[in-house]
Amino acid sequence: MNNRQPITETLISANNPAHQVLMVLFYFDIFSYPLTRDEVRQFCREKITDTQLFDQALNELIDKGLISLNAGFYQLNDLPAHITEREASNVRAERYLEKARRMTKLIARFPFTRAVFISGSLSKNVMPVGGDIDYFIVTHPGRLWICRTLLVIFKKLFLLNSHKYFCVNYFVDENHLEIEEKNLFTATEIVTLLPMYHEGIFRQFHDANRWTASYFPNFPTRNIDAMLPADSFWLKSALEGSMGGWLGDSLDAFFMKNTLQYWNKKFSTLDPEQFAIALKSRRYVSKHHPQGFQQRVLDALKGRISNFEQRHGIRFEFNEDML
Repeated sequence: MNNRQPITETLISANNPAHQVLMVLFYFDIFSYPLTRDEVRQFCREKITDTQLFDQALNELIDKGLISLNAGFYQLNDLPAHITEREASNVRAERYLEKARRMTKLIARFPFTRAVFISGSLSKNVMPVGGDIDYFIVTHPGRLWICRTLLVIFKKLFLLNSHKYFCVNYFVDENHLEIEEKNLFTATEIVTLLPMYHEGIFRQFHDANRWTASYFPNFPTRNIDAMLPADSFWLKSALEGSMGGWLGDSLDAFFMKNTLQYWNKKFSTLDPEQFAIALKSRRYVSKHHPQGFQQRVLDALKGRISNFEQRHGIRFEFNEDML
């Protein structure tokens, strides 16, 4: 953030601090979520070395009526209701986080679970009314679908299929920690993951996804002090031992095949490309996002940029590679 250009320019270049700030606020406006100054800085795409220049950009945007500042929160429009809801959702998140810690202890004891992180809204200290807790789970290689199936069966039988505290929708194995889809949405989700169980694997996951630094060079590494330590549990070890070798290989392949058959029927309206992204299924990865949330968010971001340009007569230096 070294080359400051006035916001009155018809074209706002990508290295302009104002461009960086607005892009952050466009993204979080999709979720009606105002941000603090530090949060805006953390999600900027350029490394901020001059905080004075950054603050000048914020103040100039406010002075020109392009963004608002209210009660310490920045947003595109002056909507106090969004601030009130953000504060309420932050309080709810604290309560849900305690539940997530208890559920993590349980998930960690399931066969072939190797690490547990929190994703989704709770990872950003947000819990909307009616929201749920999303878990990102790392498994033993070659046993991902056994692990997933056992957790889903538990949810259906003992939690009456409730997603509120137990939404297990993303799995990868220890040999495939790098997330293959590299875009603004996945980078946001990765850097905000809350590490819950197994510090060592979280560090490996962080190292495998260092590409996210090109999106968020200012984002701090997550605090790992409160993580549950890796431990051994005799029943978990016994069950894993009973599903070793050819039996485990066969079961894992069987569960993957049957899950895919079920999903193909249930989500038959999705075209192959949508299905491949929203319900990515390999022996080493399982993603269950049938609503296509990732693409919806990226499309919404482009829509906000376009609307802002038309409303204010300002054009952004922007291309698809920025996503």
